[in-house]
Amino acid sequence: MPLYEYRCRSCGERFEISQAFTDDPITTCHVCGGTVKRVVGRGTGVIFKGSGFYVTDTRSANSAAPKASNGTSSAESKSEAAEKAGASGD
Repeated sequence: MPLYEYRCRSCGERFEISQAFTDDPITTCHVCGGTVKRVVGRGTGVIFKGSGFYVTDTRSANSAAPKASNGTSSAESKSEAAEKAGASGD
């Protein structure tokens, strides 16, 4: 369940409460009985859970290939070298 933060308009008391999405918002302060407003939080950002994340998790096969110094992938460089070796051997 999400954690919501509230602030009292009368006394300034700030408190957090865990509520379901379907629950109605809190309207009264537990300290003074005044009206409260839900505060929009900054959020927690991205939380990574699990055993690990790898380069291959989100990239396509072409973008994961290492680049050679001339801007082509290493697979392209190898195939070009093989073609040149085959052409010069004729």
